Amino acid sequence: MEATAKILGLYEGSPENRWEGKASSAIRKSRRQGPREVTPTGLAGDRQADLEAHGGPDKALHIYPLEHYADWLEAFPQTSQTFKSGGFGENISSAGFTEENLCIGDVLAAGQVRLQISQGRQPCWKLNLHTGNPAMAASFQKTGKTGWYVRVLETGVLQEGDSLSLVERPCPEWNLRDVILARFNPRLDPGIAKALSDLEQLAEPWRASFAKKADPKFVEDTTRRLQG
Repeated sequence: MEATAKILGLYEGSPENRWEGKASSAIRKSRRQGPREVTPTGLAGDRQADLEAHGGPDKALHIYPLEHYADWLEAFPQTSQTFKSGGFGENISSAGFTEENLCIGDVLAAGQVRLQISQGRQPCWKLNLHTGNPAMAASFQKTGKTGWYVRVLETGVLQEGDSLSLVERPCPEWNLRDVILARFNPRLDPGIAKALSDLEQLAEPWRASFAKKADPKFVEDTTRRLQG
């Protein structure tokens, strides 16, 4: 395996009360220069507002590929101000990997740091308000261009310009984009849902969601998450 990507930027943020009558959010992050410590729960200087939906060992860092921003600019030129590195609240902006050439469970290495892909991003209404685009979260889901979360297998230091190398692929049959699209597919084959619910490399909340989707009678209501 010789696949690599480059870290273009590292971003950290803290909870802010940005929208009247709405919950706080740490989606607006700032670029950090120089070496940044990576702990079991992410960048040492990063904080989350809603610890039930964000952060934790299985969602320690969110990585987003710079390649997608050009697509979003073409699709939504009227809300172009956030379509740049760091614009979606990611911790790591990268170039070289997309969801299409990665798999659940892939291990990425940079120096001593080892990161394992655990799930895609499950977008919510905060992304809509942050970008000023009420269709943003739903568009993330529809396209599968959500970026991905990683768990930290080995801590260390990252900095802008580092290379991320694919060093292990335990689940080559579970393409990341396919799994992301499956998560948001209301008519997912129950057999696929059952198989994903048993996939140990997948983050537990997604495994639980796929377990529900294995029941053909289950109907998921995403209105509250997507619209607030």
